[in-house]
Amino acid sequence: MERSELKIYENRLRQAGLLEHSYLPGDIIGKEVGYISYDSKDVEGNTLFICKGAHFRPQYLSEAIKNGAFAYVSEVQYKEEWGIIPYMIVRDIKKAMVVISETYYRNIWKKLKLVGITGTKGKSTTAYYVKSILDDYEKARGGNETAIISGIDNYDGVIREESHLTTPEAIMLHRHFKNAVDSGIEFLSMEVSSQALKYHRTDGVIFDVGIFMNIGNDHISDVEHPTVKDYENSKLILFDQSRVACISLDDSKCHRFIQRAKASPVTERMITFGLKEGADIFGYDLKPSREGVRFRVRSSDFDREFSINMPGLFNVKNALAAIAAAIGLSIPVDSIERGLQSAKVSGRMEVLGDEEITVFVDYAHNQMSFRTLFEAVKEEYPDKKIFIVFGCPGKKALGRRRELGEIAGKYADICFLTEEDAGEEPVIKILEEIAVHIRKQEGNYEIIEDRGDAIREALSRADAGTVVLITGKGRETRQKRGTEYVDTPSDVDYVEEFFRERKKEKL
Repeated sequence: MERSELKIYENRLRQAGLLEHSYLPGDIIGKEVGYISYDSKDVEGNTLFICKGAHFRPQYLSEAIKNGAFAYVSEVQYKEEWGIIPYMIVRDIKKAMVVISETYYRNIWKKLKLVGITGTKGKSTTAYYVKSILDDYEKARGGNETAIISGIDNYDGVIREESHLTTPEAIMLHRHFKNAVDSGIEFLSMEVSSQALKYHRTDGVIFDVGIFMNIGNDHISDVEHPTVKDYENSKLILFDQSRVACISLDDSKCHRFIQRAKASPVTERMITFGLKEGADIFGYDLKPSREGVRFRVRSSDFDREFSINMPGLFNVKNALAAIAAAIGLSIPVDSIERGLQSAKVSGRMEVLGDEEITVFVDYAHNQMSFRTLFEAVKEEYPDKKIFIVFGCPGKKALGRRRELGEIAGKYADICFLTEEDAGEEPVIKILEEIAVHIRKQEGNYEIIEDRGDAIREALSRADAGTVVLITGKGRETRQKRGTEYVDTPSDVDYVEEFFRERKKEKL
């Protein structure tokens, strides 16, 4: 990669109105930046180190300097025992990371075709539907597997990993872009969270297609979005930077997104989708089964049947969003049909169990996805009891404890409350707060902090008249405890182990 001297970064931060002051001696300012990082363990020679995050400590900078960093960017100045380290002090570290990323990676995102998806629920499923369509298209013409950045997994041609953030910080995001380009990848599908939009992680990036799915009262708290309006306004930003705007007509707030797209100087085309008459991509004649859903789609160019291999009528809306995005990218309809038919989403509505007990493992973790999941199960299994295993994360989306507790208390016969990325909060505190709202619905619950034990208990007490829902973690193999992520079996692992042991006992 062609490198830039440190003085270029200083100039660009100054031009962006972000630079407060700097100390870059003559032997430093002309040095080329060989790497950028905000992780003190991920540092090479001539690294420009970014001091960011609520948990940042001065010792991280010391470690970075010892590992090869030669200057740092921060909102505050630090001093080592041996003297002053070259620095650039900025007004807003999140905005500064965008400028630094664009400078280091030279806006490499322009060499990709990008699909960005925002919404309270359905982002991950839609991202994987889009990826499956694009993978089929690329396979047909001898291309490479396409890239994805999601709340489930990331793949960029070099890195394939479980995700910790729905949308990575700007530096990591641009690194994914570069890896994809270097790997000969043309398309990248990604979830774009409200936090990413609000805190500038995607600033400067223009999406070939932007998708609005829906919006609910989630992520409202002092540490995320203080009001629903702030949450909505954050999501609207996507349509300031999307060439094709795909907007769901099924959401009551769709008019705000349509108006924003119409006002955007970037947007060249709008495609609406949904189950509502008048949508450009209109879904109808839905035929559900345990294996998936068949449905028809009418557009100005075709009227034909499609199918998805995931149960739940709500997944049709995700499929319609993917179809709209593919049309926006001029993907042939045959690739759209094949891609949707073969699409798999790890940890989303996975049907497990045996001939007696039906188990659904799903990432559902907010009010909208929770209610939709329960309603779908009630409709498909009207005479069966419902057990659910779930929890809530620590120090985020605090309103979920009430919302999920109320919904589960209303619909579930028994709730098994358990650990779910508690982070820096005590697990028991979170679960007791959820339990308050289950009791208000006169619901039944048990608190079992160990997630494996909670899943085993729910399964052992289920019978042929029971559907067991296990939500929130899917195929994730880590739990956030304190500030660290600890390796654990996934929910699918726990379920499969239970039924293996059950089968042995029957032999």
